[in-house]
Amino acid sequence: MGVICELMKSLFILMTCAVLLGQQQPAMQKGKQVLFDFRNQDRSGKPLRITAATQRMVLAKVFRKYLSDSNKCSQDFAGGGDDYLSAARKAGQIAPLVSEAVTGSFTAPGQTQTAYVIYTNECGASHADNYGSKRVAIFSGQQLVADVDSDFMSAIVRKTDLNSDGIDELLMTSGDMAQGTLIQMATLVEFKNGRRHAIEEFGTVVEDSCASGFPGSSSKASVLTMSEFAPGKMPKLQIDNYQASCRNTKRWRFLSTGKMQ
Repeated sequence: MGVICELMKSLFILMTCAVLLGQQQPAMQKGKQVLFDFRNQDRSGKPLRITAATQRMVLAKVFRKYLSDSNKCSQDFAGGGDDYLSAARKAGQIAPLVSEAVTGSFTAPGQTQTAYVIYTNECGASHADNYGSKRVAIFSGQQLVADVDSDFMSAIVRKTDLNSDGIDELLMTSGDMAQGTLIQMATLVEFKNGRRHAIEEFGTVVEDSCASGFPGSSSKASVLTMSEFAPGKMPKLQIDNYQASCRNTKRWRFLSTGKMQ
């Protein structure tokens, strides 16, 4: 079971990369400030390096008990109750991994903090479980100041401070691949006072069926834009959706405004 899940994860990552590599830099929209363009998904800056020592420090403070390797998962663990993932976490049947990190002020202004994204990797979590829950753990130095479930959001694509209050927000995404169709969803979140709050849930921002080979397959992607900034006020956010054929992803045509249908 563990081997099958690992293979499916690897396939999802490879197919995601193939889709993104095939997409070229689109033109900037006039008169609008772009929060993020999912036609391109080229993140700026180098990701923070996560050392083995950092992995151990973060995981030891977030989890009371965990496994160092998914191969150590108990074959007899069957979970309990209606929430299999919660039961696995309580039993220590997890093999967590810190996947990425970003620095900023996340729980209060003027702080020097690091937000870590953690794949909890509950033992036996399947595709139906999104291969396990995800968490965001925020540290000030080596002190854990916030530990929250990310609602399966598994990647940070941009850090912002849209209302200029000194507290950074994170634009995060989740992804899934099924029958050759890649789906990505996005949410803008903040962690004031150590609690996760979804500022804006954008829903589906990428729907790419090119790998499926089905007739009529295409690539759809959203561009998130913002109104003018005003201190203390969150700008109005807009979703514009575009579509391109699988043969030529350089030619995007406008599709709709609002959440992708």
